[in-house]
Amino acid sequence: MSGNSYFDMVKPLWKGRLGRVQNGRTNGLLWYKDLGYHVSGEFSMAVVQANNLLEDQSQVESGQLGSSGHYGTFIGIYDGHGGPETSRFVNEKLFSNLKRFASEDEEMSANVIRKSFLATEEEFISLVRDQWRTCPQIASVGTCCLVGVICNGVIYIANAGDSRVVLGRAERGGRGVSAIQLSEEHNVNREHIRDELFSLHPEDPKIVVKKHNVWRVKGIIQVSRSIGDAYLKTPEFNRSPLLPKFRLPQSFSKQILSPEPSIFKHEINSRDEFLIFASDGLWEHLSNEEAVDIVHTYPRSGIARRLVKAALHVAAKKREMRYSDLKKIERGVRRHFHDDITVVVVFLDSSLMNTSSSFSIKGGVGLPGSNKFCM
Repeated sequence: MSGNSYFDMVKPLWKGRLGRVQNGRTNGLLWYKDLGYHVSGEFSMAVVQANNLLEDQSQVESGQLGSSGHYGTFIGIYDGHGGPETSRFVNEKLFSNLKRFASEDEEMSANVIRKSFLATEEEFISLVRDQWRTCPQIASVGTCCLVGVICNGVIYIANAGDSRVVLGRAERGGRGVSAIQLSEEHNVNREHIRDELFSLHPEDPKIVVKKHNVWRVKGIIQVSRSIGDAYLKTPEFNRSPLLPKFRLPQSFSKQILSPEPSIFKHEINSRDEFLIFASDGLWEHLSNEEAVDIVHTYPRSGIARRLVKAALHVAAKKREMRYSDLKKIERGVRRHFHDDITVVVVFLDSSLMNTSSSFSIKGGVGLPGSNKFCM
């Protein structure tokens, strides 16, 4: 069956599948949506929980992006640290901020996305300030933030932290699919990120230090950009009653971590086949090329779940155990073997554009451990 005839067949089904909040399924610590439809193709989505409280949050939103008439697909992956509060907040606020700025500017652009990041950061810092007396530990919670927006034949990638998106592009002559990384990772284990911090903080020779053979910002955190982490953004939160392990011995005048995303714009061409968005839990175990080869080789339905399973097989092998035994380990304890992992695979079918409706889906809904200490 040709590609065009396939999409001619599925188009009549779209109206029933779009235009609503979509749900996934759960199986133990695994949540998945094997196949769904976005404005210009299909997608697959999966989440596996390792932490006692799921710190990865994610969403796919497809349809009208604001009131200016632009249609497209929004993908967000928010890899929290220190707790789930910031990633959950971003999962509720960032997309609405993006739609607001897109409506105000009457366009989708890198600047619209940047403003949505900074507005979400400002709102969360305000929340921390409001809750400081009753729940000071929220100042130590943050999240990496990876966003993709597909609109008008363009892909915008915005990233703050160390999640990653990889493009699968068909090689000329039908010789397979190559892996092209579209995001920059802000992890101080990368030399150029350390150099960036040293240049931004020339007065502080200990802005990055190596502890237990791992580079960390101020000896605490590996990422240099994030949403949240208020205790490393403004000194008003780097004091008692915040836990001593988060408090720096000296005050600071310049924010240490930045909410500013790195933004990349890519015009889709006919050889661009799919995008793999994932938190760093996946990339700890699979290379870009391995992930792209899996997506290229296997059917679309369930492909995100297949990527998660492949990563867990590698995690189990590293600990000299069987995958079947790893699956039996409970949340919380599971974090000693792998991180929370979120994967969204978005297929790019350039000949297809459905603007008649919209949908929203949040990853991981229904997984155990939904309690939170604040908010």
